[in-house]
Amino acid sequence: MKKLFFVVVLFLCVFKFTIGTSQELPLIKISENNRYLITKAGTPFFWLGDTAWELFHRLNLQESEKYIQNRADKGFTVIQAVILAELDGLTIPNANRDLPLIDQNPATPNEAYLEHVDKVIEFANKNGIYIGLLPTWGDKFNKKWGVGPEIFTPENAAVFAAFLAKRYQSKNVIWILGGDRNPEENEDLEITKAMARAIRKIVGKKQLITYHPQGGSSSADFFGDEDWLDFTIFQSGHSDTYTQNYKQTQKEYSKEKIRPVIDGEPCYEDHPVYWKAENGWFNEFHTRRAGYWSMLAGACGHTYGNHNVWQMWRPGRDPISAARTPWQQALDYPGAYQAGYMKKLFESRPWQRLVPYQQMIEKGPNHGGGDILASIASDQSFAMLYFPFGSNAEIDLSVISGTQKRAWWFNPRIGTVIDVGIIKNNKSQVLDPPADEQEGNDWVFVIDDYSKYKKLLSDE
Repeated sequence: MKKLFFVVVLFLCVFKFTIGTSQELPLIKISENNRYLITKAGTPFFWLGDTAWELFHRLNLQESEKYIQNRADKGFTVIQAVILAELDGLTIPNANRDLPLIDQNPATPNEAYLEHVDKVIEFANKNGIYIGLLPTWGDKFNKKWGVGPEIFTPENAAVFAAFLAKRYQSKNVIWILGGDRNPEENEDLEITKAMARAIRKIVGKKQLITYHPQGGSSSADFFGDEDWLDFTIFQSGHSDTYTQNYKQTQKEYSKEKIRPVIDGEPCYEDHPVYWKAENGWFNEFHTRRAGYWSMLAGACGHTYGNHNVWQMWRPGRDPISAARTPWQQALDYPGAYQAGYMKKLFESRPWQRLVPYQQMIEKGPNHGGGDILASIASDQSFAMLYFPFGSNAEIDLSVISGTQKRAWWFNPRIGTVIDVGIIKNNKSQVLDPPADEQEGNDWVFVIDDYSKYKKLLSDE
């Protein structure tokens, strides 16, 4: 046990865990190469998001603080939440008995409602978390499903967005427009553009803006030519346990106009497959596979979600799509911890240098949910490969610089490592992950140019 602990400390020693303590958050902007997010000081920012869509609407301040503290302790950096919420957000008041708008008019926000939002954002910021702030859920401009009603025009959308931008321009928020809805008519497009331009006019480049589409879509599908779209969010959704979300990441990563890309809504832990309980449930393996797949395909971060948490379900509330666990209990489902382990792994290296590199895999599964993904640092100093089923694979070691490599198996389920030791072979090698091949026996293989790894340690 002592030896394993030493190996874990050695492997992850360059990671500085500061989330969860009161601190002043830096501004976030886009990196010079447009591939990832950075702080004002130039430090890479790892987006580890959580979907708490009903946070402002359904929780009181004490409950909100409990939720935020839980996510801060696990290493989350972004919470995605909505002001005009999905679940009857215009007609059912919040926990303080306040509605967000007077007479459902976007031009007349309710100050009492927003004072509660203020306090929640302030507490999140003090605990190291940015709020991915959605002004509204999508049914308020394109009902399609849900309850709506549609209340926005381009004119009042601009008024509402400007009001919020003025209120939160000094807070650590990242603006997320849309809300699980694709624009289908020209007015839908103009409503979103009006919001974006109103926000940009007030906040300038101090705060980022993006768009959250519905499942199977990307913000760049609709707003790819818009200068206000700072980074791309897509939603891989909740349909199939074999959804290869990395393919959407690859598609966005390879577009001519380069933007950072994030899967902003992958399959949620404890969500029924295809929204029906008889199909079974997405579990922690499905959620963490989506994270590693997307990261190694070129994403600059990832969003986790729990089906019970986004809607803040508890007994007495009508469950959406068969929610079954009180949100307070669901906060500590395994996938939430494992999302933090993922972030910790990537931050143990200069992850922003990673470039997708499937050519490193000479032989291995690439279908059926067991697809192995590989990414290599641009300076060839290290590589990471994700094995969802613990399958064997033959990889090319020659692409890693140096005559000696040091390798590790990282266990994404519990956040520990097995030290493989020094590898002198500079050619192909068959990798055999620990334990038997099966779904959920997933591992991350990390291999370093040993000379550069030692320098990384000494620099720290």
